Formats: sequence, C-alpha cells, structure tokens
Amino acid sequence: MSVFNKNFKIAAVLVLLISAEEATAQVTWPVITRQTKPWARWWWQGSAVNKKDLAWNMQSYHDAGLGGMEITPIYGVKGHEREFIPYLSPQWVDMLKYTLQEAERLDMGIDLANATGWPFGGPWVTDRDASKELFWKNYDLKGGDKLNEPVVFVQQPLVRADGQAPKITDLVEPISANKNLQLMALDQVRFEKRIPLTVLMAYDGKGQALNLTDKVEADGKLNWTAPAGNWKLYALFMGWHGKMVERAAPGGEGYVIDHFSKPALDHYLDKFNQAFKGQDVSAIRAFFNDSYEVDDARGQSNFTPQFFDEFIKRCGYDLRDHLPALFGSGDKENDNRILCDYRETISDLLLDNFTKPWHEWGKSKGALIRNQSHGSPSNILDLYAAIDIPETEGNDILRFKFATSAAHVTGKPLASSESATWLNDHFLSSLGDIKQAIDKYFVGGVNHIFYHGISYSPKDAPWPGWLFYAEVHFNQTNPFWNDFSTLNQYITNCQSFLQQGKPDNDVLVYYPLFDSFSEPGEKGLLKHYDAMKPDFSGTGFENSTQEMLKKGYTFDFISDKQIMALQATGALIATGGISYKTILLPDCRYIPLETFHKIIDLAKAGATVVVYKNLPSDVPGYARLNEREKAFKDLLTGLNFTPGANGVKIATIGKGRFLIADDIPPLLDAAGINRESMTDDGLQFVRRTYKNGNSYFIANNSDKAIDGWVRLSVSAASVVVFDPMTKSYGLASNRKQGKGQTGVYLQLQPGQSCILQMLPSKVNIANYKYYQLAGKPVNVNGIWALTFTQGGPTLPRPVKTGDLKSWTALGGDEFKAFSGTGSYSITFKKPAQNAVAWQLDLGKVHESAEVYLNGKKLATLIGAPYIITISSGQLRLINQLQVKVANLMVNRIIDMDKKNIPYRIFYNTNFQSHSSGSKGQDGLFTAINWQPKPSGLVGPVTLRPVKYLQIK
Repeated sequence: MSVFNKNFKIAAVLVLLISAEEATAQVTWPVITRQTKPWARWWWQGSAVNKKDLAWNMQSYHDAGLGGMEITPIYGVKGHEREFIPYLSPQWVDMLKYTLQEAERLDMGIDLANATGWPFGGPWVTDRDASKELFWKNYDLKGGDKLNEPVVFVQQPLVRADGQAPKITDLVEPISANKNLQLMALDQVRFEKRIPLTVLMAYDGKGQALNLTDKVEADGKLNWTAPAGNWKLYALFMGWHGKMVERAAPGGEGYVIDHFSKPALDHYLDKFNQAFKGQDVSAIRAFFNDSYEVDDARGQSNFTPQFFDEFIKRCGYDLRDHLPALFGSGDKENDNRILCDYRETISDLLLDNFTKPWHEWGKSKGALIRNQSHGSPSNILDLYAAIDIPETEGNDILRFKFATSAAHVTGKPLASSESATWLNDHFLSSLGDIKQAIDKYFVGGVNHIFYHGISYSPKDAPWPGWLFYAEVHFNQTNPFWNDFSTLNQYITNCQSFLQQGKPDNDVLVYYPLFDSFSEPGEKGLLKHYDAMKPDFSGTGFENSTQEMLKKGYTFDFISDKQIMALQATGALIATGGISYKTILLPDCRYIPLETFHKIIDLAKAGATVVVYKNLPSDVPGYARLNEREKAFKDLLTGLNFTPGANGVKIATIGKGRFLIADDIPPLLDAAGINRESMTDDGLQFVRRTYKNGNSYFIANNSDKAIDGWVRLSVSAASVVVFDPMTKSYGLASNRKQGKGQTGVYLQLQPGQSCILQMLPSKVNIANYKYYQLAGKPVNVNGIWALTFTQGGPTLPRPVKTGDLKSWTALGGDEFKAFSGTGSYSITFKKPAQNAVAWQLDLGKVHESAEVYLNGKKLATLIGAPYIITISSGQLRLINQLQVKVANLMVNRIIDMDKKNIPYRIFYNTNFQSHSSGSKGQDGLFTAINWQPKPSGLVGPVTLRPVKYLQIK
C-alpha cells in the first residue's frame, strides 16, 4: 500500500480542516471524494464471510455510489454455522485485511466497530473488568446493641435473552464455556452469588459518620457495639450488572466492560492489540462505538472499584460520609446536591477513563474515532467533543444537535449519522422516504451519512438474502437497489458542499445539565442523556431551542467545559475556529461558579449574553457550598438591569452586556441576531460560511410549493442555485432585501431541496431557469404495455391496459405477490400547443421510476414530485415513453409469510416487529395480516406546457 493511501483517512480530514480556513466560493460542484459519498454500516452476520462474496458485495456497493463501509460483526445465520469465523481470530483478521485491500482497489473507506454488536464487551472481559452495579442494605442499631445478622448480600440470579433463554442453573461460568451462545442470545446474566462488601458506614443523625468496613469479618459478622444514640448503618456491595454484548457475533459473546474503569478499557483493547500484532490494518479509517446502551437492562451500571477515591479527588470530600443523602434519606436540597456530585463524577469517569483513552488508542493505530455518545449517563457534549467524528441517530433535529454542536464548537469537520433506522416497519421504506429523512439530518448539521444498514449476503443466498433485524434493508435484493445510486448521488452532491467551509450559527445555547443532575430520577441513581426528552421536557432549554428552530435562528449547544475555552473577540465569541454572536442561558436554575464567572468575563470583554426568562439562581453540588454561593451572588449583584424596548432588560458590564426577556424573538432581536424567515413558509435549512461567502442547504418539508422570493439573512452580490438531485445549477434572481440581507427567488415543490451559494461579487454564468404554466395539461392517454423485467417470486405475465392502476389490482396472485420492476411503455403524439418546455408529471408512483423518452434516459425519480422538465426540442411528432417502476419488498414478503416460506433464518432476535399490525403470536414480526401495498405507475401521466418565468 502506498504511503498516500495509508494516510488517506487522516489526510482527508486535514484537507477538510485546511479547506475550512482557505476555501473560497466556487461556481461549480465541489470535488467528489469517498468521504463526500454516503457510507453504510455493514453487518457481518456470524462473520461468515468469504473472499469471493466479499468482492462481489463490495463491487456492488461501489457501483451503487457508496464511499465506504463500517464493519460490525453480529449474530449468525442458521444453517451456516460451519462458515462462522470467530471474532478477532487469525482467519477473521485475514478477512479484514482482504476487505481493506478490496476497499483500496475500489477507492472506498473502511471503519471498524471496536466490538461485535454493542456495547464494548466479549468473552475476554473478566468479572474484574465487567460492568458493576451498586447494591445496598440498611440496618438500625441503638446505643449498646450489636448487629445480630451478617453483613452479607447475595446477588439474585437473572437471565434475560433475545433468543432461547436458558435457566440460570443450565449456565456455567465463564459465559464463554457455554454452548449454543448464538441460539440463546444472552442479554443479561447474573449468577446467584455472594458479592463483596465495599463499605459499611454508620451514622448517628447528628453529623457523625463511622467507617466500620474493617470491623466486618469474612463471614459477615460485625464486631462493633453501637455507641450511645440511634444509628443507621449503610452497607454497600459491588455486584455485577450482568449486561452482555447485544447481537454478538460468534466469538464476541460475553460481558460488557466497566466503562468507568481505565484498566478495564486497557484490558479490553489489548485483545485488539494482540489480534492486529504484526498485521497491516493501517487502512482502517476509524474505529466506531455504538451508543452506550449498557443500561437498557435490569438495574444500572453505576459503580466502579475506584469510585470513592475518584470522588474525593474530583469533589473534594468523601461520599462515604454522606450515603444517606445519596440514597435520598435526608434533607431534599442537601440530598440533591450530593446526588449531583455523584452523577458528575460518573460523567467525568466515562469521559476520562473510557472516551479519552479510547481516542488515544485509536490515534496510536493511526485511526480516527467515531462515537455515538448519546444514551450515556454523562455530559454527552463533552463525550462527543473528545473524539474525531461525533455520530447521532433518530429523527429529531434537536437530538442531532448534540453531536453536531460538539463538532462545530470544537472545530471538527465531520458529524455523522446512523441514518434511517426503523424509518418504517420492515420492508415498507422507499427511497423517497429515506431522502426526506436524510434531508432532516442535513438540516440538523450532519454532513457524513451512514446508512443503517447493509447485511453482507452471499450472492447465491435465496431471496431476500441475509437481513438485519431492523429496517431499512439496504440490500441488493431490495427492488429499489437499481435506483439506489440516484439517492447516493444526491447525498454526495449535498455533502460535497456540507463538508466544505464552516458552520455559520449565531447563538451558543448553554446545556443546563446540572439542573437535571440535581433532580432525582425514576429509574435509579443515574439518568441517561440523549434528546430533550424526558429530562428536559417542558424546560426553558427545550422551549427556547424549539422556538429558535421554528423561527429560523441558528444555534449550537455548548457545555460547561467547552465554555471555559471560549474567547471574546470584540463582540464575537470564538471557539473551534468559528465565531458566534451571543450565548444564551435558557432559564436554568443551576450553573457552576466557574462557568458563570467565565460568561461574566466574556461579557466584560465585549460579548452579549442573552438570558431567557430568568438568570441562574444557584450553584450545583455540595463541596464548599457557602463559599461558592457567596461568590456566585457577588457576580449576580454586578448585573444591574434597566428596562429596554419590547420587554427586554439590559445590564451593561464592562464592554459587553446581559439581556433578559421572556420571549425569544425580542431577546435575540435586541442582541442583533437575524433570523431566517424562510421557516415561516415551511422551509428548513442549514447555513455554512466560506472565506468569501455563505452556502445554504434548503429543504421544503411543507406540503405547499414555494414559488416566490425568500429572504436570506446574509448579503450577496450573486446567488447560485444548485439542484443536488439533477446536478444542474445556474445564477438565481436575487435582490437586496433589508440591511445586510438578500432576497432570492426559489421554486421548490414539496419534498424538494436545493443548495444556494452566496457570492460577494457578480459572476457570469447561465441563469437558473424558472418556469410557469403556459396552458392546460395534456393527458398521455392510450394503451400502456406493462412487462415485468426483474424480481419475483415469478415474473407476472405482460399486460396491456388503457387504465393505469396499481399492478396489485390487475387480478391474480402473481401480481399481488410480486416485488421487483415493471416496465411501462406507451406511444403518444407531440401536443399541438407550442411551448418552450413541457413538464412530464407521472402522477402517483409506487415507488421509484426510471424514465426514458425515445430510448434516451431522462432521469430516475425516487420520490414525489415525479416531474421532469423536457425541452420542446426533445419531443418528436411520435414519441415513445418508457417508465421502469420498482416497488417495495413487502408484497413478496407478505406472500412468503402466508405460505410459511422461511426467510427469518437468523439467530438472536429473528426479528422484531415495529408496529402493532405486524406482531405475531410470538411477539415478533410477521406480514401475514397485511394486504399487498400499491405498486407501479398509477398516474395520471400528463404533459404540462411551461414557459420561462421572467423575474422582475
């Protein structure tokens, strides 16, 4: 391998960083690279891969327009046990190396999950390194009494499984010694055993705390007589949480690691060091970690052997002196402060003992780190900031912003997404559905799409091949596969812009995590953070950011640690190589003294700080509370607010100011923040900046067409419109529209999107073409010839019809059961009316359509609107129209379920239902009760005459 290719994964990111500093706006499509293309999670089921099928699969991925794959080995396929390759075995590493070689040949990238399934774990994770859970008992003693029962805790047995759950008595330790692990698919295992005492503390309720741990004998007998008074004893025991690796591949089954212990991580990663020793795997671009997902089980992983020592080091006092408060047995205010410190310590341990050292390990391998930090009991903004590529998932823009904000604030060029997971129930998602979901990721700041996902499948595997338990099924057997490249080219075109320049957001929104840390939870000591809900539901944090998103204000979230790195440059706030105009405090109660002091300093240096509704009123935590509260109140007294306009109060401090108001629009208006008013019309956007201009990605997610002027909050002498679906572009009509703002004329149908490039000077390129109707539509009538060209279970007979309708309504089970491609052909005369151009509107299509006119391909349409503009010169007197329509997988699946033809041939979940209508008696997915879904060209098909629209 050349030196260039060895270092490509790092060099590519460096290029992005350099381009972020130096790129100037260019009137052309940016250069396409493997990194601008979409990637996909690639499940190796049972790691039952071979070189022949690896080569075939990867060639098909390349041809479909994917830029890279992330290898994640998972559970196997029944009947292929002899092909299973144990994870990290020499044979497995050999297959990895072959994959890296093929990827280099195809100019594709490879990421590798640092586990099978998720989370990190495996058979080499010992009891010492496995996730831990804290258990406790209380005892009451009066002065002069002795405890008459042993201080002993016996952990109760527990087995949870996604496969065939065994009895706990049928399992032996270690877990790896058991047979049929793939069949059982263990999710959580606890053996009945006595677990070690961590500490025994005694409290008299008057402030006295005694550590009695060394007075407990091996059999649990306590050699201690209670002094005068009433004593409450707390015994803490460190047990095993028992979480197993979910969806584990053969050779990967075992306990999940203790994420709060650096030795546990070191021991875990050493398995990779040994497996890769002497092997060239340097072409791995990045190592990956799926979301935390340790505590989606009974109990919580909430302790680690060195916790009390770490707590003292980080909080300055001994938690063992305050156990009643930790467990909510004292004054509520005091209890919440102790609980907050406990949670902050756990949060920092996950950052310092897992995330950061894992990142360093990745660097030692010459690789990047990609991480899904959400779902963890931590400040996820800090976890995202500690790695190279933050990754999000889901369908909520505010959720996406935790990952993308960390990337923006810390200057990371890429933010990725696990995309289209459970978009619909199985086999129901179209390429058009996926496109709309991807657009939402772009709006949320994502610029590196990963599909979820593609299962490796042998070329000769019976239909539908090997599948993952969650949809969307991005497999070669899906009828949309032939049109998949169109979606991938669209994403590539978008990301070629979104990976250039820098984010251009105005507001930093403080993440008020200490408000949540300081409130008890409903499910144990820890809370887990992902989106706004449930912990920030109805809070000022949620309300203010939802309002900002709705009104078109641009913003990122920021953590306490990240605030400490901010710099004021005049009135601007700099971080990560970009500048923001203000920082917003979202009606939170608690803020650390250091954080608030830093914000005060930023204001004194010239920054504007905006406060939604109320200033913070207190500092969180317990240590040195009186001292910190006094210092905090002194800072507050330095803010003297006076009434301003529109309900906004102003406090001048140094060169800057604080603004406070009950409503977001007047508050941000007073801070000089422009909004993007396009959101009033249902448009969503993301804005980026270049050295000499800006760019916008804009999506019309409304149900109404946009045909008119759109105001943009930045100035430009020229605006170029790029259509990422057709890769056409041209000079838009634009005008000055208010101070420092630009109006641009846009035509966007529902579901359509575009990219705008704002330029500081006039450019000489062809104008973007706007159209308007120039007459009545003409129906394309006549006899349609329908033939079925690809799919199954059998190809239905050809049909001729003058009445377009779903092919499932043509009569006969062969049509109802068919999933694949049907080709429609018709001959029509050129309309008599003169027109500059014609818009061919296919009407309803289920689901994607490849359109040919007179033997020449016009376009592939993957979703509504199914419209193509045709110049008048492309029409002959007599024309041949061909429309190749691919439907969904679902109709063939319905037929298979009704005929009891097996396709759910997988170990583990085999697979889950995602709606009540698809749940069988066993609780798993079945389509037996579904009716065939509409398929094919339904129309009506029309030609609409159009003329150029002259914009005044």
